[in-house]
Amino acid sequence: MGKKLRMGMLAAAAALGLCAASVLPSTAQELRVATSYKLLTLDPHYAVLNENIALLSHIYERLLYQDEALNLKPGLATSWKRLSETQWEFKLRENVRFQDGSAFGAEDVVYTIKRIQGFLKPPSGGFQAYAKSIKSVTASDPLTVVVETDGSVPTLPLQLSNIFIMHHEAAGFRTTEELNSGALANGTGPYKFDSWQSGETLKLTRNEDYWGGKPSWSEVTFRIIESPAARVAALVAQDVDLADFIPARDVEGVKKRGLKVESVSAARSNFLQFDLGREELPEVTDKDGNPIPNPFRDVRVRRALAMATDRQFLADKILLGYGTAAAQFFPNGLPGTSANLVPEPPDYEKAKALLAEAGYPNGFNLSLAGSSGRYPGDGETLQAIAQNWARAGIGVKPVAVPFSVFETNRAGGKYAVWYAGCSGEAVDICLNAVVASPDKERGTGALNYGNYRNPAFDDALAKARTIEVGPERDAAIARAAELVMADQPVIPLYHFHHISAYGGKVASYTMHPRGWTTAMQAVPSDK
Repeated sequence: MGKKLRMGMLAAAAALGLCAASVLPSTAQELRVATSYKLLTLDPHYAVLNENIALLSHIYERLLYQDEALNLKPGLATSWKRLSETQWEFKLRENVRFQDGSAFGAEDVVYTIKRIQGFLKPPSGGFQAYAKSIKSVTASDPLTVVVETDGSVPTLPLQLSNIFIMHHEAAGFRTTEELNSGALANGTGPYKFDSWQSGETLKLTRNEDYWGGKPSWSEVTFRIIESPAARVAALVAQDVDLADFIPARDVEGVKKRGLKVESVSAARSNFLQFDLGREELPEVTDKDGNPIPNPFRDVRVRRALAMATDRQFLADKILLGYGTAAAQFFPNGLPGTSANLVPEPPDYEKAKALLAEAGYPNGFNLSLAGSSGRYPGDGETLQAIAQNWARAGIGVKPVAVPFSVFETNRAGGKYAVWYAGCSGEAVDICLNAVVASPDKERGTGALNYGNYRNPAFDDALAKARTIEVGPERDAAIARAAELVMADQPVIPLYHFHHISAYGGKVASYTMHPRGWTTAMQAVPSDK
């Protein structure tokens, strides 16, 4: 275990330039990866999508990055500090060069922020949210950047950990169309762009002059294979060396063929969300089929349904062990999570007693909606929960539909309770989006489709988010999470696992909870 952990840490560090990459200097090696990620564009600032973030991280780098525990670590910036309520200073790494040989410095950071803020327009410019709070950015010397924010922004370093740094050009900003040619791809990362066939392949070559040490692989080829079964088949046939997002049902078969499997709980949760805004809800009736007032407005009903949900069964049986039962938005142990929030075994008798106390001794009927094929085990999860809730006296009709249909119907108010998901770079992002009161001016409740409102929680979360990133902030966010989960506006179900598999050319592979697939996570074997 110690050797494996050291290898994994080395791979993770090499992925972001913290140390020299592990190398096999006598052998040129190609890594072939089957990925579900379909690269949308070569523009590093076009869209906030995992596929773009993961694949373009080979070419471009950030000032800071999140490690496997979602903690901030130095990247192109070696240190950062807050000068005042509205000013931050970032010290940049020396002796870093772009892949065209030009030196990296503060002007590149200024150029990058300005490109995101003022050049890219919708539907591109997906990274603007991370730079929205920046009032100005200046190069106080060649390796120092000072950022002035519009008001207090204690999470600025976290926001900047999402932004790839581009080389400044005297000619001005390049368009997305120009960058998509590939000729202008020029970052500080460990791999150089070679070629790209949209929807088919992305080929990269080693950056021999990478500041973090020579990368492990001489060439990297990503084959875009959207079908999970086809990715597994390619790995089994040894057409690729590594495959991402392996279905849990295929893991045992993959292992039997001598391939290795790695998994990690995703920095996300899938949950049930209640409509609390309307007085009456579609397809929520008494046992005789008569409409009833919204039962979910009573916290006892929400708690009873949580008590009647066997989350461990979902993780063990529906996700085949490649899921972790959930009681909050992110897996326990990540920043901002609470050790006090743990999933409890179902108690159907207590659930029935609580429903009776709330005025539903005979239960009631409802439809439980969700997507089919959007997330691992989503349709099967609805079926299992229906069986759970039936034991507490609730008649459930599962409704699993394609995600596009589900989204349309939910927006049209056709559902009373539904299956959803949330992920992000920090747990407070999900708290702020899913359960904070909807308020466009404050930027809260963007995913609060249930119209849940809790002023005490809103206040606790808002205060926590004024604290600079670190242990004090994490503790305050955890307390806010405890407060809102006691009210049960959602029922967290599980954190599904990201699963990857690899063959003999790869010695070890380090998974990231945000689900990124990169060559830097793979350590070559000595075979």
